[in-house]
Amino acid sequence: MNNTITYEFPLNERIRVFIRLEQLFQQFSHFSAGCTVPDKRAAISALLDIMSIFRRNDLKSEILKELDRNAKTLGKIANNQQVDSKILDRILAELTQISKNLYAVNGKIGMNVMESDLFQSITQRSSIPGGTCSFDLPEYHHWLEQDDALSKKDLELWSGPFNDIRTAIELILNLIRTSNSPTQELAVAGFFQFTPDRNQTFQLLKVSLDKSLPCFAEISGGKHRCTIRFMVPPDDDKRPAQSPDNIPFELTCCLF
Repeated sequence: MNNTITYEFPLNERIRVFIRLEQLFQQFSHFSAGCTVPDKRAAISALLDIMSIFRRNDLKSEILKELDRNAKTLGKIANNQQVDSKILDRILAELTQISKNLYAVNGKIGMNVMESDLFQSITQRSSIPGGTCSFDLPEYHHWLEQDDALSKKDLELWSGPFNDIRTAIELILNLIRTSNSPTQELAVAGFFQFTPDRNQTFQLLKVSLDKSLPCFAEISGGKHRCTIRFMVPPDDDKRPAQSPDNIPFELTCCLF
């Protein structure tokens, strides 16, 4: 059992979008495996959010750049005797294959999903609170009540165009998260501030602490200075307050 809780703080917009998508893909997978109407609704909601992010961002280009950069970085350490060559070759092969798959896609990824009349109707009505009731979208209501095999097939069809993107994001974030070792730190009276090494291009901060500690980490800052405050949840409607205690935690500055 994991007795720690980890808070992540992206240091650039690209990683921020990747982590949001990662969370949405996880939610989609969880709810699409369910059999109830609320599960199906939640899966569709997650997919709508995924599509919304893709409409606003040129993610294909961003991910291809990141995959290429990672491949070059890994290639530079290929001759290092301390590196497991088998693992490195496997990761490089994954990076190459995912890049090929994405280059083969024409146009914006996932936009062909909107060719479904049903999905278009759901998208238009979902912006209205409670706007996808049975009297608003009887076709959607009919779909929700269909056999699980049918709905799962449709969900797989609609989410299929995003599979390579999801794999790429998972691989990129895993490389970043495991790119450095944590250091043991102490937040005096719940406060910790540091300046990241300017010679390194950090992309993500990870703050891990014991779950038994009655506080949560509030992280702010950027590449020049970062601040971590450990806040105590209030017992009433007041705002959280900074902990007066010294809080031990692990800090990982992830680069890659």
